[in-house]
Amino acid sequence: MVEVKPIRTEADYDEALKLVESLWRAKPATPEGDRLEVLLTLVEAYEAKHYPVAPPDPVDAILFRLEQEGLTRADLEDCIGPRGRVSEVLSRRRPLSIGMIRKLHARFKIPAEVLIAPSAKLTRRAAPRTQAAKKKVGKRRA
Repeated sequence: MVEVKPIRTEADYDEALKLVESLWRAKPATPEGDRLEVLLTLVEAYEAKHYPVAPPDPVDAILFRLEQEGLTRADLEDCIGPRGRVSEVLSRRRPLSIGMIRKLHARFKIPAEVLIAPSAKLTRRAAPRTQAAKKKVGKRRA
């Protein structure tokens, strides 16, 4: 019987992975199956601490879910707004609002933590121009 012990070092981790591999086909509710279950818990804890996985980008998560469900951008309009707003969000020119996040979470079951995270790829966009601002710009250029 192989002793299960805490995983403290990279060498312990490598050893644990080898042991997991040797126990992989163990039947549940057997001594080997129980050992495998405990070992997997230790491996997961070690990996979470030493190899954390960053959450996906919110836009990438939305696009992935659309692809998974065979949907199109038009299917986002109920959650995000008109086609133009959907385009701005998906092209990372507009961040998700709290209302959009709530609707996307409810409709597509995307974790709220993923949607709340700022998009690392969010591009800066120019402030929307009013007709008066456009006229001033036009006068300066003339």
